Amino acid sequence: MQPSVPRARDVARPSVFLLAGAFVTGLLLAFHGGCGSNECVNAFDCQEQNPAPEGQGWTCVDHVCQAVTFPPPPGGDTDAGTGTEDAGTGGTVAVKIIAFNDFHGQLEPATGTGGQIHERLLADGGVDTASRVNAGGAVYFARYIAELRAKNPNSVVVSAGDLIGATPLLSALFHDEPTVEAMNQIGLDIAAVGNHEFDEGGSELLRMQNGGCHPKDGCQDGTGFTGAKYKILAANVATGPDRTLFPRYDVRTFEGVKVAFVGMTLEGTTNLVTPTGIAGLQFKDEVETVNALVPELKAQGVNAVVVVVHEGGTPGVDSLYNECKGFTGPIVDIAKNLDPAVSVIVSGHTHQAYNCTLSGKLVTSAASVGRLVTDIDLTLDAASGQVVKAQAQNVIVTRTVTPDSDINELITRYRGLTTQLENRVIGYISQTLLRGNIQTDPSGQSTMGFVIADAQLEATKGANVGGAQIAFMNPGGVRTDLVRNPADPNDNGAVTYGEAFTVQPFGNTLVTVTLTGAQIERLLEQQFQLASPRILHPSVGFQYAFSASAPAGSKVDPASIQLNGATLDPAANYRVTINSFLAPGGDGFTVLTEGTNPVGGVVDSDALEAYLSAKSSEAAPLPAPALDRVTRLP
Repeated sequence: MQPSVPRARDVARPSVFLLAGAFVTGLLLAFHGGCGSNECVNAFDCQEQNPAPEGQGWTCVDHVCQAVTFPPPPGGDTDAGTGTEDAGTGGTVAVKIIAFNDFHGQLEPATGTGGQIHERLLADGGVDTASRVNAGGAVYFARYIAELRAKNPNSVVVSAGDLIGATPLLSALFHDEPTVEAMNQIGLDIAAVGNHEFDEGGSELLRMQNGGCHPKDGCQDGTGFTGAKYKILAANVATGPDRTLFPRYDVRTFEGVKVAFVGMTLEGTTNLVTPTGIAGLQFKDEVETVNALVPELKAQGVNAVVVVVHEGGTPGVDSLYNECKGFTGPIVDIAKNLDPAVSVIVSGHTHQAYNCTLSGKLVTSAASVGRLVTDIDLTLDAASGQVVKAQAQNVIVTRTVTPDSDINELITRYRGLTTQLENRVIGYISQTLLRGNIQTDPSGQSTMGFVIADAQLEATKGANVGGAQIAFMNPGGVRTDLVRNPADPNDNGAVTYGEAFTVQPFGNTLVTVTLTGAQIERLLEQQFQLASPRILHPSVGFQYAFSASAPAGSKVDPASIQLNGATLDPAANYRVTINSFLAPGGDGFTVLTEGTNPVGGVVDSDALEAYLSAKSSEAAPLPAPALDRVTRLP
């Protein structure tokens, strides 16, 4: 695959000014009239045109700048640990939070659109491809973190989950020890757990914190493993009554002012992880967890709370990386219901980029795989300890800065241990195979997902290996694109083992079970049980249609469900292949637990390798499958 080519970009723009709003008890927001011809895309434009005086800021409403006035915070709140009102007059403390999420062990720059951020849209709403910026890569990411940290000694670096898990071969081959070591060098301070932190189970995650060699594979690089220097938090991951797998929060003191960081994963982690890996763990409601902690934190003199949570939302397709247009998702209700003591929510999980104010709280997300870093500036009242101002900017991690030499050395060392395996060519593709994006294609179809499903059907259709007739691939298991650059005459479409591994890095095995036609219909309906649908990728020959407006449980037309042109018989039996994540009901597909006569199969990555090797050559590369398996109706 052709490596990405960096392009120049001005990275010295001032912070986007967002507002913390009514997160402080008694804080009043007084919106004044718009500023005439001061048109804006986000609050950065307003601040750039008219720098705000002390006690004021800007917001962008309907593309018009509007001023916001912050009255002085109250001084008589006994819970804030203040003395007299005069003690805090004019005294503030500046704190910088440097945040990111969903890094997924992407030590090397990601390829294709998964390694880019677009800065502009076309008039018709499409992406201006000329505005795509190649972004990410740990050597550049480290440099951005260091430069932001140097701006304020009161800095803390936080990760909102999925730092590890679903990682490329360079990290996954060593059970993500390279990523932990890189983050130690980069200076990560706090990491909330995400669902992918549990991919290898709770015990392995404890090893990530505490160190020690892997119980089966040992320390494969020969240097030992000391564990994470940063603190892992898991406020809503219970191991028993009043006990959590990791600490619930971390309180940091800046010039005498305390700030609490509460770290959590999403409550729905149970449905996203192989059940055996999380046996004995309970994932609790995010809002209830935080709100129960607020009195405890206030008793310690904490009046500024930052929630770092692996749950998020999705902006509209016309929303750029520092905007919040058309925003939906679970984080909206979380922000609405969290205690007003919470001023900032660093979120993740959806891999989206946004910079929002929701229910008076600053809510951010920095896309994924280190393409962005969120620069958050808090102004704290020195007397009350409350947040009086919050602003944030998602900063693109361009590849035009000087690479960090220490991180480069770490990557080079591990690269030397993986190169021969990773660079082995296993097949060829005629064009880029896309992971897909339900945001831009609501039918949920994916050429990459279809190829994986076809590979799994091929690997299990023999009578002696399962007798499969259909295969389904979960969309969350398809991690990236396979890229072929049509503009590069030297790119022959070769797919390496390392690239294929990065597409599906979990090492799941295949399982073939018997389901009735009626159970398959219920399986398809379960795709729509959550606010954000999880549309499975079916194998070739399987087709159906669903209605977007129909109520949950009645979206799929049974007459439209066909296998090789014949309508599925509700009473007939069919052999269906899924992976070992889906088989026990992963992603909420509980119908699959009703499957009978299970037959185990090969590892999913081996199935994909065998399929590419058998179905493609340099002279006859594998074509992208047609997107005609799932039809979305009004």
